[in-house]
Amino acid sequence: MVIPKQPFCKAIAKRKLTPLNDNTVIDGGDFYMTQKVLAIDDDPAMTELLTLLLKTHGYNVLTANTGEEGVKIAREDSPDVIILDLMMAGMDGWQVCTQIRTFSTVPILIISALDSPGLAASALDAGADDYLVKPISSGILISHLNQLTRRTGMKNGNKSKPKTAPLPA
Repeated sequence: MVIPKQPFCKAIAKRKLTPLNDNTVIDGGDFYMTQKVLAIDDDPAMTELLTLLLKTHGYNVLTANTGEEGVKIAREDSPDVIILDLMMAGMDGWQVCTQIRTFSTVPILIISALDSPGLAASALDAGADDYLVKPISSGILISHLNQLTRRTGMKNGNKSKPKTAPLPA
C-alpha cells in the first residue's frame, strides 16, 4: 500500500509556509524540499505509525508492507531515505537492501528488534547506512534521518546527486 503524497504536512501549515508543489515549500525567501521517505515493514501498524510520526516532521511518506513492493517503490519513486525492517516474511530486509543497492545509493536506515552486533554488522555489510534497535524514540529516529539526508546533500533542496543512478563498476 502506498500512502498518497500530501502537498505539505500540518507542521508546515502551522509555520505558515507557502507550498510551491508537493515537494517544495517557501519560507520567506528560502526554499525547502520536503524529504521523501520510504518505510518498508511487513507490519502495517508499524508503517502507519511511521507515517504519522514522519508527516508531523515534514516528511512525505511512502510505505510498503512486503520486500518486493518496497523494491518496486524504491525503483519507481526515488525516495530520499529508506527505513527498512530486517525480519519480514518472503523477501527479508537483507535481501531488500542488497536488491536496492543494485540500482540505488539512497541512504537505508535499518530499524529492527534484533539487538545483536553480528546482525547489525551483516545489515551494514549488505549496504545499509545506519542501524537502530527497536524501540526507538521519535527524536532519535528523526535525528538519524536528518543526519542521513544531511550527509548525502539532500537537505534544503540540494538534490544534486541522483539517488537511483547506476552504481559505478
